[in-house]
Amino acid sequence: MNHRTGFNALSRTTAHRRAMLRNMVTSLFRFERITTTKAKAKEARRKAEKLLTRAKVDSVHNRREVAKYIADEKILNKLFTEIAPRMKDRNGGYTRILKLGFREGDAADVVLLELVDYNLDKVEEKKAEAKAKKDAKKADKKEPAKKEAKESK
Repeated sequence: MNHRTGFNALSRTTAHRRAMLRNMVTSLFRFERITTTKAKAKEARRKAEKLLTRAKVDSVHNRREVAKYIADEKILNKLFTEIAPRMKDRNGGYTRILKLGFREGDAADVVLLELVDYNLDKVEEKKAEAKAKKDAKKADKKEPAKKEAKESK
């Protein structure tokens, strides 16, 4: 019988699979939403949910255990200070998988893996703020050049 074989090896070596899942989980926490195949999403979800459960209790031990899996300190800090407190009253089920369709080349199931409390409005708001900030910097750079040109005349 083949009950509960444990995990999906995803046709990869152990080192490749571990590195890929670490990168996917880190990206999930960075962007709070990633697009991938169904099989990869299901494996990444298992890891992400365990890390989120640990992050709900902010202790030195939990930070070190999660840091074994997430190498980026900014993402680690974001997980403990922003993401985990939002999930404080939730008992599991921190992620959702939404089907998008099939990939053109190999007809693989493509899905969206996202955190349950993902807010699209907030993301668009941040993008608008970043663009406004960038435009303001460009305007600041252009103004001194114009002033210098007028002064030299």
